[in-house]
Amino acid sequence: MRRALTTIFCMALALCFLTSVSIAAEKREKFGSDPRHEIAKRVSFKTSDEKVRWKMVMPWSKGLLFYDIAVHFADSVRLASAGRLDIKPFSAGELVPAMQSFDAVSQGSADVGHDWPGYWKGKNEAFVAFASVPFGLDAEGYNIWLYEKGGMELMQEIYGKFNLFALPGGQCGQEMGLFSNKRATKMEDFKGMRVRTPGWYMDILNNLGASVSPLPGGEVYLALERGVIDAAEFSSPAINYPMGFDEITQYAIQPGVHQPGIQCALFFNKDSYDKLPEDLKWIVDICARETQLWSYNWINSLNAEAIRRFKKSVEIVKMDKEALIGFRKTTKAYLDGVKAQYPDVKKVLDSQEEFIESFADWRDARSGATPWPYETYIGGRITE
Repeated sequence: MRRALTTIFCMALALCFLTSVSIAAEKREKFGSDPRHEIAKRVSFKTSDEKVRWKMVMPWSKGLLFYDIAVHFADSVRLASAGRLDIKPFSAGELVPAMQSFDAVSQGSADVGHDWPGYWKGKNEAFVAFASVPFGLDAEGYNIWLYEKGGMELMQEIYGKFNLFALPGGQCGQEMGLFSNKRATKMEDFKGMRVRTPGWYMDILNNLGASVSPLPGGEVYLALERGVIDAAEFSSPAINYPMGFDEITQYAIQPGVHQPGIQCALFFNKDSYDKLPEDLKWIVDICARETQLWSYNWINSLNAEAIRRFKKSVEIVKMDKEALIGFRKTTKAYLDGVKAQYPDVKKVLDSQEEFIESFADWRDARSGATPWPYETYIGGRITE
């Protein structure tokens, strides 16, 4: 009898607890909701055995991990669609030259491309903002901004001007910095330095007195070896490692302020994409998201090992605090000028900056350092 009463009492207590939790939860509306739940209710699929064959182009050689990221997406789509959408990847030069991949997809001679969007700076300056912004968004920032805070919509707007549909397609974390044959820790050390780097960082270093060239990645090793340039910035440690820059340089100058988050993209010929059945469009979207997540985890696991190896072959030197503040000030002045000159850049950077501002309280609560992402570069709080 006592055991039965104990059981009844415990059940009643549990029921009271669950009821109180339910009542407490109902005092306010749920804080957020997943829009996909409602979409999934509305979408209906027509079954189809149609098989689609696509050609994929890119600016990457097979020796670069960027190539593996592109192929990962193609493999994922084929697996998820049970072969109904089969994407054949072509590395740089196999179907079109590296820097013609954008036009090939835009014009329809290929169906999908993979890129670092900053390569298309000459087509629209705003592409750079979807690749990396010096002292800008890191990997976490790009993911939240793109998927939750309007970045994807702006991405479609910019790529859409060229008959393209685009999705985030790979996140490689922070770049390593400059491989250099000249030691540089202070602002004045960069004056006269001959540097290879692309994107907005090229203009920023020029403004600091360096002589900068956006050499293709395949030409950087020889340029360093022959003394044509003093230093080069390329990507994250794991992506840099096969390039062998540490064999012909003495220093790695850190931090990598150019690319706090190396963001790649997948871009699709809009006509090819629009012809896809609805279920294949969802497979493309979900596989792109999976590629974004997987690439960040994969590359950063490799980055940890690569940086250990680099420490054995080059001297790691850090820019001093004054140099970082000077770089930041020069960067801000430069970006303000670019925003004033290009309306699309202003729209995209304003959106990123609004997100940064809205996220600062949570960033601060977690890390004790704000604004974004100075804690990555400088110990303590920097407000200059």
